[in-house]
Amino acid sequence: MARTAVVVGAGIGGLSAAIGLRRAGWDVTVLERVTVFRPVGAGLVLQANGMRCLDALGLAAAVQLQGRPGGSGGTRRPDGRWLARIAAGDLERVLGTSAIGVHRADLHEMLLGALPDDTVVTGARVTAVTADGLVDYDGPAGPARIAADLVVGADGIHSTVRRLMWPAAAGPVHIGVRAWRGVTQVWDGDLAAAITWDRGAEFGIVPLVDGRVYWFAAVNAVPGRPAGDERASVLARFGSWHDPIPALVAATDTVLRDDLACLDEPLPTYVLGRVALLGDAAHAMTPSLGQGANQALEDAVVLAAVAGGPAGLAAYDARRRPRSQQVAKASRMIGRFGQQLENPIAVAARNAVMRLTPPRLALRSMARFTDWHPPAQP
Repeated sequence: MARTAVVVGAGIGGLSAAIGLRRAGWDVTVLERVTVFRPVGAGLVLQANGMRCLDALGLAAAVQLQGRPGGSGGTRRPDGRWLARIAAGDLERVLGTSAIGVHRADLHEMLLGALPDDTVVTGARVTAVTADGLVDYDGPAGPARIAADLVVGADGIHSTVRRLMWPAAAGPVHIGVRAWRGVTQVWDGDLAAAITWDRGAEFGIVPLVDGRVYWFAAVNAVPGRPAGDERASVLARFGSWHDPIPALVAATDTVLRDDLACLDEPLPTYVLGRVALLGDAAHAMTPSLGQGANQALEDAVVLAAVAGGPAGLAAYDARRRPRSQQVAKASRMIGRFGQQLENPIAVAARNAVMRLTPPRLALRSMARFTDWHPPAQP
């Protein structure tokens, strides 16, 4: 009889875990609280480690067709002057594979399409979880219960599973940053992937394969009410920055806004009985390294590889907790050195260091986050 798993949350990490577990012979049910999937979100960058995970799930080739390999790029000042430039191809030569810019909704649709239609139950709100694998939820047909050999909490930064099973754990904390994200209409012209830094602010550009451009912006700010017209807010703050930043914002129909938060206090374990946390539910991190989705993918393929083995979930915790928490800590520190830095003397010193650091040396420092290979899958 097949082992059974319940995955709570049908995001990137949850769907990837479901795919991996099914490939390993598990009977998987995914519970998702939304009733209808809509093409929400903006873009993300799949780095070398994330692409290797998708390869282990049999999806890398399909993603490469939908994504845009990273070309030239680097870091700039608001006046357009380059602080550091990375030549096309250097990412692949130094890190092993190109980064791929994709729309989150496109990746989500691909992952969803890799599962049988009856795998995901929508409109399912989890109400109780036990360490021995019982999951209660309110579903489309009313209250229901599933008994599973494995329960995966992949339900995001505000995880219900984490709250129920780790009630003493600290919740998310705001980091003092407001962020906006958007995807343009089809953009006419080539663009380099780049991040522009100012004092306490940044703007990032990621071209997508379909001709659109994913952009993100961030400023230091305390949490507050939405402005109403978020595009106007971004233009008011970044409209004087170098081309094509103002035009990219103007070419965007929907601008998303978030007051960024993370799990600042690391969990002592990702596992309790038959329950395991994954992705943002376990280690929600700042976006400074662009590793959030990539770390969730790592969680998914490791879980699929070891959950049915002799060490079971203990092996998952031992492999994933130290690395993911190290990445989360590094991302927090890099954000303080990058976008969040405000002191003009410190900013000038940082910029001077960046101008003097050979691009390949800077890339090699990134390899400790992206030079990761998934274990053999069952």
